[in-house]
Amino acid sequence: MGSKALSGVRILDMTHVQAGPTSSQLLAWMGADVIKFENPTGDITRKQLRHDPEKDSLYFTMLNSNKRSIIANMKSKAGCEVFEALLKKCDVIMENFGPGVLERFGYSWEKIHEINPSIIYATIKGFGSSGPYSDYKAYEPIAQAMGGSMSTTGFPENAPTITGAQIGDTGTGLHLAIGICAALYHRTHNGGKGQQVEAAMQESVMNLCRVKFRDQGRLMGGKGALPEYSRPTLGLTAVPRAGNDSGGGQLGNCIPCKPFGANDYCYLVVQEANWPIVARAIGDESLVTDERFATLAERRKNQTELWKMIADVAKNYTKTEFTAFCNEKNIPCGPVLSTEELMTDPHVLHREMIVKVEGHPQGDYYTVGMPVKLSDGNVDKITPAPMLGEHTEEVLRDVCGMSDAKIAELREGGAFSLPPKKAK
Repeated sequence: MGSKALSGVRILDMTHVQAGPTSSQLLAWMGADVIKFENPTGDITRKQLRHDPEKDSLYFTMLNSNKRSIIANMKSKAGCEVFEALLKKCDVIMENFGPGVLERFGYSWEKIHEINPSIIYATIKGFGSSGPYSDYKAYEPIAQAMGGSMSTTGFPENAPTITGAQIGDTGTGLHLAIGICAALYHRTHNGGKGQQVEAAMQESVMNLCRVKFRDQGRLMGGKGALPEYSRPTLGLTAVPRAGNDSGGGQLGNCIPCKPFGANDYCYLVVQEANWPIVARAIGDESLVTDERFATLAERRKNQTELWKMIADVAKNYTKTEFTAFCNEKNIPCGPVLSTEELMTDPHVLHREMIVKVEGHPQGDYYTVGMPVKLSDGNVDKITPAPMLGEHTEEVLRDVCGMSDAKIAELREGGAFSLPPKKAK
């Protein structure tokens, strides 16, 4: 065992695109040996949204750091031999294929479990492996649409809105990583037996939208109301789009600041206990007891007027200045930061959440860093995503114990290449 949190854990990563690679990359950053198993054409995202047609895309490199890449053509007998050799040596197999893909190659869960009884089979599906929607295809926006996020995001007068956070893909990857760690722990304490772990995109979105289901219950079929919302909710039977209302126990909203560009806003929260401080900051002592705002119920009722009063003060400040102004008074407030601003934000850089990855054959690049901080056990540095098939021979030698002669035999058998196209 090594010094990392997941040292000694080997993962056969057959996932592609975003949800699965997010999960396996987090595990790699905690020290697992992640072997990315690709067909000879590679993960489809290597070529998606490329800013340079001669390089792997940032979509791929940002999701596949600290992994090794091996290629194998499972449509050949030799490729299946490679797959089975790795199955015997890995603790976890991960996949996010459509329903039935591995089964069509002859590898059901029962077959995989027979080859390696201790292996953990971790899978991501759009809607799970059973149920009326199990055969539906899922993408990020579809998961948001069917998980409750879109119907509650945006403004009531506008269409349902996708959130910029990838709660369907990355959110599901996070859920799967938690499940894998739990299954590894369970295996250790239950005789070394493997199991299946499944994370569905729709279900992950629902979990991340749990407070909206809290509010669904509070509506009581149209008999209840959500007084923290700035618009009337009595009589509604479904949670509405809340715009920039906080949707929580404390009032909150987005406040414009100078020079009034696309992202010149702060988000400010008016805590119940903090109302006197807020009142004095935007007005004078008389505002503290003003009957329109003196109680939480009245502030909720008159919040549109309250936000206008706060905006009249904020318009004299930039978002950075207004954030400082509020935080000096212990008023919760933060600026709306663009992706460009976050790339150079001193706090983000201090927390190593924007990391320069050096040493990639196609050039250095920046990526989002490790969001889970361990005092001990993370990898020492984020290393470049692998080139396609870069570690094929290395993995087969070091992990599977194959000789150069055996690797050459597999190569001759078509294990690492696509069959020639048939003439029409």
